[in-house]
Amino acid sequence: MVARTADQPSENSHCRNTDRERVTLFELTAEGKQAEHHHQWDLQTQSTYVIGRSDSADIAIGWDPHISRKHVRLKTGDQDMEIECTGDASNPLFMRGREIQKGRLRPGECFVIGSTTFWLKLQRIEAQDNPQVDIGFADDAGAPVEEVTFDERTLRKIRFRDADTRLDVLSRLPEVILGAHTDSEFYHQLADLILTGVKFAEAVAIVMLDSAGTPVVLHWGRRRETAGEFRPSGRLVVDSLEKRRKTILHIWEPDQTTIQDYTAIAEFDWAFCTPIPKPTESAWGIYVAGRLDEPIVPTESQITGSSDLQGDIKFTELVGEIISSVRRLNRLERRYAGLSQFFAPPVAAILSDNPNADVLKPRECDVTVLFCDLRGFSKSVEESAENLTGLLERVSIALETMTDQILEHGGVTCDFQGDAVIGFWGWPFDSDDATLNAARAALGIRAAFDVTRDREDHPLAKFQMGIGIARGRAVAGKIGTTEHVKVTVFGPVVNLASRLEGLTKQLRVPIVIDEATASTLGDQLDPSVGRMRKLAKILPYGMEKPVVVSELLPAEDQTPAFSDATLQRYEQGIDHFIAGEWEQAYECLHDMPAEDRAQDFPSMLIAQHNRIAPPDWDGIVRIPNK
Repeated sequence: MVARTADQPSENSHCRNTDRERVTLFELTAEGKQAEHHHQWDLQTQSTYVIGRSDSADIAIGWDPHISRKHVRLKTGDQDMEIECTGDASNPLFMRGREIQKGRLRPGECFVIGSTTFWLKLQRIEAQDNPQVDIGFADDAGAPVEEVTFDERTLRKIRFRDADTRLDVLSRLPEVILGAHTDSEFYHQLADLILTGVKFAEAVAIVMLDSAGTPVVLHWGRRRETAGEFRPSGRLVVDSLEKRRKTILHIWEPDQTTIQDYTAIAEFDWAFCTPIPKPTESAWGIYVAGRLDEPIVPTESQITGSSDLQGDIKFTELVGEIISSVRRLNRLERRYAGLSQFFAPPVAAILSDNPNADVLKPRECDVTVLFCDLRGFSKSVEESAENLTGLLERVSIALETMTDQILEHGGVTCDFQGDAVIGFWGWPFDSDDATLNAARAALGIRAAFDVTRDREDHPLAKFQMGIGIARGRAVAGKIGTTEHVKVTVFGPVVNLASRLEGLTKQLRVPIVIDEATASTLGDQLDPSVGRMRKLAKILPYGMEKPVVVSELLPAEDQTPAFSDATLQRYEQGIDHFIAGEWEQAYECLHDMPAEDRAQDFPSMLIAQHNRIAPPDWDGIVRIPNK
């Protein structure tokens, strides 16, 4: 959907300023039935905008079929807006509960077309000729007659009146915080809750300080929407959010209503601003203003003795505490969710509770890297050309199967490369069982694919996998923020693991491991978990040093055709093969069961040379390509 805002006016729009001191900016919010159908635009005064379903409309609403291509025309004034249906409008426009063709819309009011509701708000007032005037705030030329701050011990002694109403509001607050789809929606609902819970409040604003320390109104609302513009005291907001960082109450004298520049404040007896406790992205808070049935006498004893007003302040501070707590919990949940994409649950829990940046910093360490690639993907793409979405779902299940095993055995998911997954062990915490856990994860992945390969109704049917495991030094760490982590591992060991995975195709085995991994597993791997056998001495493509590679197999009871005696006989043949004793090697390999495809690779080389090793044979098989 293309939406043109006030920064992108149509050819008919104009932005003429009729007040040299101030330029009013409106905010128009559109709310459809779906959460994603919630958008807002800034509108300038003395400008024209067209709302329609067409992309060429200034405000394009592509989701609502009841809105015509160019449905209504908006003409903004200084304090309100004229709305009129165009000749293309095929469905009615409703405002204040009745169908209209033309009308005037004031800030705080809404109109409806089809299933979409449009709200108009007065966003802020900018001073053109005096940059010192706070945006969206009243000129504080008239100072309050009394300023009072409140400490926690004083408010703790206050007993609420209308406790049932206030408790009901507080019980709804977490739902508002977590259920709002946008900040604008949250601010709107929060202001409504404050007006419900604070009996004498006439107006509420959600305020903040921007990066320059200038107060900004995020949203404001009034108990009576027709009461006009509400402009909080910028001085009070700055004092509360930045200088004192606590709730501050301002009291005004009645005769201040005669001050021309102070009329926006003088209609209220009092106003207070309550900061939202940190941590937050920036300083922000709740600004409440109102009147009492009887004027407040500005003396310390009588102000602090006003249980109604102190109860309202205590209630607003409770709201602030709940907002801070729920948002902190929400951030922790998002942080944990982000970490859980890469770390095993126990590790993610530790890092979430103690997000020590030093733990996650890239550092050099011993790691065991697992590279797992999906087999049969290219063929499946050709066969599923008419249902690529279904194929994507199958591949996602396959990648999830790989990832689940890595995380279940304490590994870190490093990256996804197409239909491949990289996991590693040994970071962020050193572990003596890192290589053993990598082996367990590899065997778990193999078992999952073995069970489902021949089940035609299963998403993993016809898919196979190849796994390469290597152990060595690398630099591992995270890039990004604590909540959005990109974990990576660098070093030759990663390239080796990838090369070993590629060798699984030529060596005709599912899991290939390097010599360092095999040496470590030799002291740790229980035969009831898995076994190993030497395959060959290989110089992988693009590498300078040869490596003795082995196969990692399941326990004997899971692969009865591959008994321990059979594996020993196979390794005897490989030792003969490396030593250049190819006749003896052929005899040993010839004893392997027919289903053992690993024998094919050395047997083919032996047969090509009539069972006689070449004169320059050094025991190394050189792989010419990846």
